[in-house]
Amino acid sequence: MALLPDPLEPATQQLIDACQRDFPLVAQPFAAIGAPLGLDEAEVRRRLADLIAAGAATRLGAVVRPHAAGASTLAALAAPAGRIEEIARIVGGFAGVNHNYERESAWNLWFVVTGANEAEVAGTLSAIVRETGLAVLDLPLERAYHIDLGFDLFRAPRARAAPRPLRRPADEADRRVLAQIERGLPFVSRPYAEVAARLGVAEAEVIARLAAMVADGVIVRFGLVVRHQFFGYRANAMAVWDVADERVDEIGALFAGESRVTLCYRRPRRPPGWRFNLFTMVHARTREDALGVVERLAAQAQGAVRARDVFFSLRCFKQRGARFSAAKEAAE
Repeated sequence: MALLPDPLEPATQQLIDACQRDFPLVAQPFAAIGAPLGLDEAEVRRRLADLIAAGAATRLGAVVRPHAAGASTLAALAAPAGRIEEIARIVGGFAGVNHNYERESAWNLWFVVTGANEAEVAGTLSAIVRETGLAVLDLPLERAYHIDLGFDLFRAPRARAAPRPLRRPADEADRRVLAQIERGLPFVSRPYAEVAARLGVAEAEVIARLAAMVADGVIVRFGLVVRHQFFGYRANAMAVWDVADERVDEIGALFAGESRVTLCYRRPRRPPGWRFNLFTMVHARTREDALGVVERLAAQAQGAVRARDVFFSLRCFKQRGARFSAAKEAAE
């Protein structure tokens, strides 16, 4: 694993903040994003590649809206004491699992399952039940209020743009493009041309298709995907809320406007063991800072919250983007 200078050079800090969203959809994007920063194309590519080699970022590419190009769900297991690593290995071994975290909760292993459709997701969940012998808490997305883990790390936060609504789901041609960049754009001068060559289409078609997916809300963010803990944001808190059903959309929209909330969405209750229907993620440098954000949210809700809890992340066992070529990989 490569090592990065500590502290990071100002030029690299500026590059990270510039690249987290709205990465240029032009023929030579590395040159385009480097010019305002005084960096030439080769230097931009080198610095971004170093971030990924060091584990500070996972890829440069598309963050796809849940259910826009397939199906997904958030799920959890209550792993017995002493078996968390074993259970995490089993869960993480499934191709459809792209996030797998230990959290401070009785439901202590949380993971995201993706698939081409709901039947594929259900099949993965059933297989996890069989192989672990544990019941799964299945919490599919009902409504998203804010989904964007990209935020400024080094400069003052900018005003949060209103999320683009999903105008259409991804089609098969979209999925083929997404499959080619699921591990990130190649660090070459003309990355979209390389993707186009793999697909046997024109460079302009790939750029236009990516731009359309951004405009239509299929892609919620196109840019650098960082590991926030690498930059000091080590308090990853999942706050869950029990809000009256008739007010959950109102409170969800309110919480989504908080600049420190990185994810906010509605998921189903699962009585009697799970009463919560609203989820927020907060990334902060310290537990105290994260809990302060949660308290601020509770105060904003003005009594609409009937119960709440906060689960901090303890360990990350698996973290990557959704895969769109799983069928091809399974055949190889």
